[in-house]
Amino acid sequence: VVAGMSDPGKVLDFLDVAAIASGGWDASLAFVMAGAIAVALPGYRLVLRRRAPLLAERSQLPTATEIDAKVVVGPAIFGIGWGLAGICPGPAFALLASGGAAAWLFAAAMFAGMAAARGLAARRG
Repeated sequence: VVAGMSDPGKVLDFLDVAAIASGGWDASLAFVMAGAIAVALPGYRLVLRRRAPLLAERSQLPTATEIDAKVVVGPAIFGIGWGLAGICPGPAFALLASGGAAAWLFAAAMFAGMAAARGLAARRG
């Protein structure tokens, strides 16, 4: 909230890279993301060096290496939704506290999309 990641207008200004030429592009969220990476990267390195996690027998890391339709279509849908609404799932929960109708509509659509994806995956086996 402090960095503006939950402000759809600020996010859309960041995603509008076509505005670079006119000087209207807001690059501030790139610094927020870089800061998050700088904090998370040492933690990941530390965790991945361990033989086993503290509270489990083994780590459960992804093993798939092939790029299939799920790997392309899912992120594309996520990105299109983020670009259209200026909201992604994490900040959507922060926006719910504001009580705004747009936040609640987004959250309802997000949960409906997750349920639809789960239903499609179950159908496919």
